[in-house]
Amino acid sequence: MTKAFPSIARRLKSTGIKLLNMGTFLINRFIANWKRYFLGDTVDVRPSPFSDVRPSLAGPVLSLGGGGPDVDDAIQWMINQVRGGTNSATKVNVVVIRTNGNHDYNRLIYAMKGVNFVETLVISNREEANKAEIFQKVKNADVIFFAGGDQCQYIRNWKDTKLETAVKSVYLKGGGVGGTSAGAMIQSEYIYDACASSEKGIETRDALEDPYRDITFTYNFFNWSNLKGTIVDTHSDRRQRMGRIMTFIARQIKDGVSNSVLGIAVSESTSVLVDKNGLVKVMGRGAAYFVLGNHIPEVCEPRSPLTFSNYKIWKVRSGDSFNLKNRPTSGYYLRSVKRGRIDSNPY
Repeated sequence: MTKAFPSIARRLKSTGIKLLNMGTFLINRFIANWKRYFLGDTVDVRPSPFSDVRPSLAGPVLSLGGGGPDVDDAIQWMINQVRGGTNSATKVNVVVIRTNGNHDYNRLIYAMKGVNFVETLVISNREEANKAEIFQKVKNADVIFFAGGDQCQYIRNWKDTKLETAVKSVYLKGGGVGGTSAGAMIQSEYIYDACASSEKGIETRDALEDPYRDITFTYNFFNWSNLKGTIVDTHSDRRQRMGRIMTFIARQIKDGVSNSVLGIAVSESTSVLVDKNGLVKVMGRGAAYFVLGNHIPEVCEPRSPLTFSNYKIWKVRSGDSFNLKNRPTSGYYLRSVKRGRIDSNPY
């Protein structure tokens, strides 16, 4: 009889540990699910008591970041434009959207002038993107910011969902929509989606050698009025992506999508800011390149190097502007692609 007590004690101890582990697992799972929808600091980013009274907004505006370190002043510009100026008493609510990651943007944005509330939503599948509570949170925002990541995942998880509808409603009521890297690329009318390639995507050399291999596009996502006829690419300087965006432009024309396409190539640590009238301001460390293709490419076929003559390129440095609604007729330089090679430095 006495020999049975240690055995019973061991079984009780084992059962207790299992219950404890199960309880810990359930608590951790609850916290993880909670973080999925609210990744804010409950003290520092608490909304004001009057946050249910929403102001009229002065946009819509867009902010397209080129990747790498963010241009904080560009995010502040977007906030100021939406609330009606740097001296406006209006405060806005900001929602950051991503498919994975953390809430690093919360403290950065909450410290900016004119911000009432910041929330990060990690929305990693279509089920979440169609949730009523997510729709309401995004619809009630004044400014949306898409973090960098994988544009293929963004499109697969968010396109044709309630989330997409909610983001569009923010733009239509005069709000701001911004993003960096992949979060900027999904803003253009024509989107290189990277769904047929690796996470890194196709780079310049391969794109110029074969304009069709592993290069796919998505259409009819956001369709912002001031980005009609455009395709956005990022990390343009550091990753030498000018030939890549040239290929993307050629494909739209060859495939009959459009007769004329404007590429917007944004360098790292640089932002392209678009006001409600379509006037662009470039801000940050680098430049943005506006690349126009407006004729049929000479050679744009599968398994053949690209040949496309006379792209018009406007290089817009930080502090300078470009008009998307009334494009300039001068100030550009010409570059051509011949048998998969750019004829001279496109930068």
